[in-house]
Amino acid sequence: MAMRRLGLDWVWWLVSPQNPLKPAAGMAPMAERIASARKAACHPRICVSDLETRLGTKYTADTLRELRRYYPRTRFVWLMGADNLATFTKWQNWRSIMRAVPIAVIDRPGYALRALRGPAARQYERFRLPQGKARRAQASRPPVWLLLRGPRHTASATEIRRRESRLSW
Repeated sequence: MAMRRLGLDWVWWLVSPQNPLKPAAGMAPMAERIASARKAACHPRICVSDLETRLGTKYTADTLRELRRYYPRTRFVWLMGADNLATFTKWQNWRSIMRAVPIAVIDRPGYALRALRGPAARQYERFRLPQGKARRAQASRPPVWLLLRGPRHTASATEIRRRESRLSW
């Protein structure tokens, strides 16, 4: 949906070595998470990557800085779930992320209203694109963001991992 609506050539699915806002306990090994993401990606232009591990970056702001260094002519759009926008102000250097790349927020069940009422969305409301102008995002100068509504998957990553662990018995 994001590729089509935003007019993207590729989606790079970055599997994070460790979300700094989540506990490491219970985290599946990286190889297992990469394999699970590849299985879920199911599209030839979604590239699952351990780029953050290879770059040695811990925070999104650092990853974006490195991407711009290695790919200076590439136009990136950061994709994240509405659950992340709801807590975005807890991210390290979240304002620099807003200023670094256009951001497309993917609606998630139960999070859209919370995300739109959150401090990041309120502070950057005047930079929000209407959903109908999504294709403009990648050519827009940040800060710019939008909420993409569409078909939603109700399962969380935690729920999917729990289900898969039961099936592997």
